Amino acid sequence: PMRTRKLLLHRKEINKLLGKTQQKGLTLIPLRIYFSERGQAKVELGLAKGKKQHDRRDSVKAREAGREVERAIKERK
Repeated sequence: PMRTRKLLLHRKEINKLLGKTQQKGLTLIPLRIYFSERGQAKVELGLAKGKKQHDRRDSVKAREAGREVERAIKERK
């Protein structure tokens, strides 16, 4: 799967997505990948905005707290 594939969108839609990814710093994310009845691979795309630094820190704190709880549960068994 190294060769380039055609993106079946209108030129205006492609330019709109490119503009948003380059100017606003958004990212294109594949939401769903599936195969059609004719064997074509289809991808649903979504535009997403990255997390801010403080949001990342909150996520890391929550993940660490969950890990500590799991460790405590394992030690009690």
